[in-house]
Amino acid sequence: MLGIVRQKMLERSSKKIRPAVSMLRSYSSAAKQFAYSCSSFFSNDNYMQMTVREALNSALHEEMSADSKVFLIGEEVGEYQGAYKITKGLLDKYGPDRVLDTPITEAGFTGIAVGAAYYGLKPVVEFMTFNFSMQAIDHIINSAAKSNYMSAGKISVPIVFRGPNGAAAGVGAQHSQCYAAWYASCPGLKVLTPYNSEDARGLLKAAIRDPDPVVFLENELLYGESFPISDEVLDSSFCLPIGKAKIERKGKHVTIAAYSKMVGYSLQAAEILEKDGIDAEVKIITQSSASPYKAQFNLTILPRSAMYNLRYIQVINLRSIRPLDRSTINDSVRKTNRLVTVEEAFPQHGVGAEICACVVEESFAYLDAPVERIAGADVPMPYAANLEIMALPQVGDIVRAAKRACYRSVP
Repeated sequence: MLGIVRQKMLERSSKKIRPAVSMLRSYSSAAKQFAYSCSSFFSNDNYMQMTVREALNSALHEEMSADSKVFLIGEEVGEYQGAYKITKGLLDKYGPDRVLDTPITEAGFTGIAVGAAYYGLKPVVEFMTFNFSMQAIDHIINSAAKSNYMSAGKISVPIVFRGPNGAAAGVGAQHSQCYAAWYASCPGLKVLTPYNSEDARGLLKAAIRDPDPVVFLENELLYGESFPISDEVLDSSFCLPIGKAKIERKGKHVTIAAYSKMVGYSLQAAEILEKDGIDAEVKIITQSSASPYKAQFNLTILPRSAMYNLRYIQVINLRSIRPLDRSTINDSVRKTNRLVTVEEAFPQHGVGAEICACVVEESFAYLDAPVERIAGADVPMPYAANLEIMALPQVGDIVRAAKRACYRSVP
């Protein structure tokens, strides 16, 4: 079957679409203007406003225009234009040979995509939610992730698995899991977690161009969020490096490390802490979630004169879970001497736990307080809305954790 797929795809792509040039990417004028057409001007002349949905859509459009080997496959990606409209307009532009609707069979179309990648094509597989990727996990782990190693480097698997990850709203335990730690534990995979439009556009382009399998974890609740982006980001050649975190907010007293939606929560917490006299450095590394140890805290607020060490919070946006940017994390902790990790996933064996181990191994002598770890509650996701909120990290959880790290509150 894989031989038939290979022959059919290669014949069609060679007849209808120009071949891509190795190491040299050429973009059509239409692709170069596509990002502009789906953006509206921002108040600053140097920036435009773009939703995460538009950023992902424009990245797919430009990469398909530049490389005829790139194709999309998944449920409702074509006629319906994607369950979340990420693939809107791509079927009309590139046709059913490169935008393939499939039956509801994740194991089937993921296996076909991995086989196509063996033969040099570049599939982008969409899961309607990453919870459904469990139906195809054997192809992702045992076929895509391990083939390069097991073939002594002879088989490259340039494939992207993308879709919404983590909790949405009211979809219950089976549709609310975060898979960052699951896939990041597997050698051979790269795992990316975009937060804003710049992340989504730059990291998806990098994932499609990468010669190895990439798990691209989006967040459904961020699709409609708008973020300002510069002309540099809108350029068709724009691409972000895989494995490099971004300091979203500079600070010197506390490091907050988060990824995906939790970066936004961390930035909100940093603003609150700054008003209280705390400066946080936020590094986007983990997804937002609620502390598994939810409790009421009696806060002991020190006099203003004693609050100097709570004024500057540094926030790190990791962007990449595997490879993890350990140097950026440790450099920040060595400056702030305090660390709070924030993620939406379960606490045990999570991304936050890996970050804690990394800091203890490399920067233990620099810590002035125990590491605070915020994660989702260690229970299956409740369906009831009020319980769901309690099971996920909230901005208040991050604020209290930062204050504990600075000895500003007593549990």
